[in-house]
Amino acid sequence: MRSQDSLSMIARRCWAFVAMVLCVLTTTFALAQSVPELSGQPNPMETAGAKPMPKWIVDDIRKMRNYPDQPPIIPHSIDGYQLSVNTNRCMSCHRREMTEGSGAPMISVTHYMTREGQMLADVSPRRYFCTACHVPQAESRPLVDNVFKDMSDLGVKPAGAEQ
Repeated sequence: MRSQDSLSMIARRCWAFVAMVLCVLTTTFALAQSVPELSGQPNPMETAGAKPMPKWIVDDIRKMRNYPDQPPIIPHSIDGYQLSVNTNRCMSCHRREMTEGSGAPMISVTHYMTREGQMLADVSPRRYFCTACHVPQAESRPLVDNVFKDMSDLGVKPAGAEQ
């Protein structure tokens, strides 16, 4: 009797193990089927033509910002601008002392502050590389549709407005 009980226990464990292996294999197969194919060239070693670069918007007209605290976009071409540790061509027009002669908007006073809010005599090193935040605008279609709604579009009235 005891040998029959131990045999049935072994058989149950074997069936449980087989069932677990089948579940793992089925799940692995299902996941492998749902992974999208990688796009790209059929032969990665061949050279293929690139899509044309979008045209930059260079009308020098300041654009409205899409959200509060958005860094302004660059409304002119920056092709050939040197931006390195030693040289920043943007500062030749946008530095506080140069704006009167260039007519360019002055960089924000926040660019002259440290992280702790201490004012500096010159542009903060962490704000020196302009294109980390400011980018030129190109004529291209958005990758994702924008569904942002401004508070004023939602019917929210400014503080102090009549109810």
